[in-house]
Amino acid sequence: MAKKVVASLKKADSKNLVKVVKMIKSEKSGAYNFKEDIIGKEFTKEFFKDK
Repeated sequence: MAKKVVASLKKADSKNLVKVVKMIKSEKSGAYNFKEDIIGKEFTKEFFKDK
């Protein structure tokens, strides 16, 4: 899966895209979940700012 994402991010028209991964702790069980997304570079601070 990771190879496919990396290959798609290397295309010439997608130079402003980045893959971000955020770790979120569940209030109910205490376990950690991971939220992954591919977004533009200008939206990375907003992605990590929100819970």
